[in-house]
Amino acid sequence: MAYSGIGGQAVMEGVMMKYKDRYAVAVRKPDHEIIVEKRIYQGICKSERLRNLIFIRGIINFVESMVLGMSTLTFSASFFEEEEERKENKTKSSKKEKTEMGFTVAVSILFAVAIFMVLPFYVSLFFQKFISSETAIILIEGCLRLLIFFGYILLISQMEDIRRVFMYHGAEHKCINCIEQGMDLTVENVKISSREHKRCGTSFLFFVVIITIIATMFIRVDSKLLRLVLRIAIIPLIAGISYEIIRFAGRSDHWIVNLFSKPGMWMQKLTTKEPDEEMIQVGIASVEAVFDWKSYVETIRGSETS
Repeated sequence: MAYSGIGGQAVMEGVMMKYKDRYAVAVRKPDHEIIVEKRIYQGICKSERLRNLIFIRGIINFVESMVLGMSTLTFSASFFEEEEERKENKTKSSKKEKTEMGFTVAVSILFAVAIFMVLPFYVSLFFQKFISSETAIILIEGCLRLLIFFGYILLISQMEDIRRVFMYHGAEHKCINCIEQGMDLTVENVKISSREHKRCGTSFLFFVVIITIIATMFIRVDSKLLRLVLRIAIIPLIAGISYEIIRFAGRSDHWIVNLFSKPGMWMQKLTTKEPDEEMIQVGIASVEAVFDWKSYVETIRGSETS
């Protein structure tokens, strides 16, 4: 499979696609019209040197993905608000919106740290009453982290709105897989394409959990507070390493890379669902707004015949 460089995200009744510094959000409005908004994303870091620095670029990409994700989700949700609320939102200043977005991202990160890092740590301490092995306690903590991760996904997948978002997530993946397989971006071709992709955010989060378990094996200090602080302190490094793994996996079809990518792709069976034709059309509209897939597909076909 070729690497296109295009990535995306499902939003409420729509799909966001990003290519380099351009992104587009396509949304199916309640009246069934597809509206597409195209913008340039400047990012949070202007330094190209930092943006290309191994491990650091992963941290930057993670934060930018969260900021852009929140922004596009807010945009898509605006089409399903009450009219009065929509008018009120339109009058908000750009500065206020950015402040609110920054606050939302910060709260989201704190919530994620509390649920996935702090909670398993303190629950695992309970087992110290019965187990003397520090390694066993760390493994229990890691298993709790995995259970919370799986449980969270299973829980939200039962919600009707989230189930539809997961269908659009499937449409996003299928559109990208379609063109990376060298096929024309049509509804028929997208339908037969896979809904799992190695560069998915689900795979990224899965690697974050696994690498966290491995990394905490090396944090062995007597102070419980220091152990917790160190666990939180290494989160940026873990995010950077996970990003590099996903980035490399997306550019390689080696069987070993594919083998290591399998668990994350299996997880995507929970976070993606088969989309209907209308959802696929939205995904196609989003791709076409930022990416010249026809030239890309021609290049792939040319390389295969040469």
